[in-house]
Amino acid sequence: MVIYIKEISENVFEENGRLYTRNLVPGKRVYGEKLIEHKKMQLREWDANRSKLAAAILNGMSLMPIKDGSKVLYLGASAGTTPSHISDIVGSNGMVYCVEFAERVFRTVMDLSQDRKNIAPILADARKPELYNWIEECDIVYVDIADPQETELSIRNAMFLKYNGYMLIAVKARSIDVTKDPKQVFKEEKIKLQESDFKIADIIDLNPYEKDHAMILCKK
Repeated sequence: MVIYIKEISENVFEENGRLYTRNLVPGKRVYGEKLIEHKKMQLREWDANRSKLAAAILNGMSLMPIKDGSKVLYLGASAGTTPSHISDIVGSNGMVYCVEFAERVFRTVMDLSQDRKNIAPILADARKPELYNWIEECDIVYVDIADPQETELSIRNAMFLKYNGYMLIAVKARSIDVTKDPKQVFKEEKIKLQESDFKIADIIDLNPYEKDHAMILCKK
């Protein structure tokens, strides 16, 4: 069987509906993912059922703003699954500032940073960006936090965005308002961003990978 692997954006590859990133730390797995060799590179399979960013890409996100060398502020890093793939994408010239509030999962991000020198773990509350105001301006702010005020805290953290920087927000409709239709929630969060002078580049429904979720891609 012939396998056709193609690079769909910098350090991101696709083969028959499966995503991969170029492994920054060859030989190392993060969550038991498959490793394959391709053109003198090692690729890590990127599970869209465990990563909303991967789900957005497979569901046709119009552009991928995260590139080799990008500086990324990641809010809600959790155990580091998606941050590890972003670490692959930005490479040794990029940086991923991983903000996480829960100490238990933060230890996993700390462990990741031992091998992945482009991951900077930050134990902090994303609702209080003044606590980590020492970080540099970033190309991307990525938000994945189950909070009714997710969009508002995203807007507060936009203080770290460079001019023309992008924000990616994984909107969890049921965390914002369980009584409303998810599509109505997505529309209302879109309006909040537009009223704060963000241009909406894309809204991607994350079904079937994540029910009642959408990824909002917007530009400062």
